[in-house]
Amino acid sequence: MTISVVIADDEPIARSGLRDMLAEVAWLSVVGEADSGPAAVEAINRLKPELVFLDIQMPGLLGIDVLAKVDHQPFAVFTTAYAQHAVAGFELGALDYLLKPFGPERLAKCLERVRAAFGEPNTLPAFSRLREALSNGPMSRLFVRSGGGIIPVAVEEIGWLESSGDYVTAHVGRSRYMLHLALSRLEARLDPKKFVRIHRTHMVNLDHVVAFRAVGGGRLVAELDDGAKLGVSRERAKELRLLGV
Repeated sequence: MTISVVIADDEPIARSGLRDMLAEVAWLSVVGEADSGPAAVEAINRLKPELVFLDIQMPGLLGIDVLAKVDHQPFAVFTTAYAQHAVAGFELGALDYLLKPFGPERLAKCLERVRAAFGEPNTLPAFSRLREALSNGPMSRLFVRSGGGIIPVAVEEIGWLESSGDYVTAHVGRSRYMLHLALSRLEARLDPKKFVRIHRTHMVNLDHVVAFRAVGGGRLVAELDDGAKLGVSRERAKELRLLGV
């Protein structure tokens, strides 16, 4: 099986470097290139590649906007020179992202994800995942990595979220899913009526909270329906008490 590829990047050196690395991969075939957002839309619709390496910052249209405008629905790998772009939208919406400059080793890891994705039915096209991840309203689902693929998880099924540096672990019953993004980024996209930050490292889904219990010293503990017991910060405990908790 040969997978057709379009490279979209406004930097000739970046396009050339990626093209040379992909030329070493027997199961990939670069069928076209684009140097701007509008040119990327045209190339994707005309060539109908199965995979596109898409730069975030391009003249005319951002890479995200390109996928929102195309009629054809390829898998997408984002490339970016800006670390701040390698966050929620790309973890939730794209097959992978590559932070420039990247070499053959990082590309090889990306291509492992690509192969795994093409081994599964393409029921979650890239632009659909992006639309969900980057729209303005509260998210109804997350897209998480599981078993080498990407699966949707309904937000209502998430009991609580745990932050560790630039990563968040979503606790869904007995399952755990790691996302490469900051909790604050995810918090901004969740329904504040249901998801409450109880600590700088924890957020709970109120629909999965069995009780908030006082444990002495003015402290509260949130008990979840999966058996987890999470400490509530003093500041947040005061706010919850004002709400009658």
